[in-house]
Amino acid sequence: MSIVCVGSVALDSVKTPSGERGEALGGAATYFSAAASLFTHVDIVAVVGEDFPRQHVDFLASKGIGLEGLERRPGRTFRWTGEYGFDLNEAKTLKTELNVFESFHPKVPAALRKSEWLFLGNIDPRLQLDVLSQIEKPKLVAADTMNYWIAGSLEPLKKLLARIDLLFVNDSEARQLSGETNIVKAALAIQAMGPRIVCIKRGEYGAMLFLPREGQGRDGEQIFALPSMPLAEVRDPTGAGDSFAGGFLGSLAAGGRTDAQALRRSAVLGTVLASFTVEQFGLERLGSLTTAEVEERFQIFSRLTWHGHV
Repeated sequence: MSIVCVGSVALDSVKTPSGERGEALGGAATYFSAAASLFTHVDIVAVVGEDFPRQHVDFLASKGIGLEGLERRPGRTFRWTGEYGFDLNEAKTLKTELNVFESFHPKVPAALRKSEWLFLGNIDPRLQLDVLSQIEKPKLVAADTMNYWIAGSLEPLKKLLARIDLLFVNDSEARQLSGETNIVKAALAIQAMGPRIVCIKRGEYGAMLFLPREGQGRDGEQIFALPSMPLAEVRDPTGAGDSFAGGFLGSLAAGGRTDAQALRRSAVLGTVLASFTVEQFGLERLGSLTTAEVEERFQIFSRLTWHGHV
């Protein structure tokens, strides 16, 4: 199964207590696609400037990622500069330069409009709705959003939520969107807005998956909670959430199922992919990662936590 991923491709400059990197390949669509490509084919719909290095295009192509929807326009590529202190859960944004991304209006190539799996990365919900209208009959639509859109574009976001199957948000976004302080109540309130499945990404504290009411497990449980992978080395958390979403949706699309067991397994694989991402800067670890390594860590994580119940 193939996934269409719409979002940002960027050049990131990041500093953490472990070091720093300048103008490295980044962006939500990049992390998502690199992670998902370990399970299935992914096509990116994004925009870069004329200064975007050829080596980065070659990297994406080497992962088997479809680039027909990657536009190159006159101007500079989207850039983000950030810094992490010893609390790696929160990045301090030092500079954001939207550049060509500011006027980005995604156009899904005709050959991709029959895709059954769609990931709408963190962009204006109006653009997410426009992309959704370009896909003919999607089997599953997943989306990400952020506080900025919740605060400034709530009405179009609500229209989007009514039309998607799966929403990825973090704790603060879930609370802001729902108006609930309790995270369980927040997720259930978001489900009532439309998404059958809500996944709360909690950084080093793991994730919570709220399953569809009509497709819960044999025990009738609606909530699946899992910790993060215990790691001795965390160098750069940039892109961990997008890698989680990529591992999650890539695994789900590869299996072609969306029942409770498949969703739980995919949440674990998303956690595994995120754990690899943070071990090195940027995409350094995902670039060399193999499916054998993913499977080995999946088995270790399963033994540590769920004893094979996924």
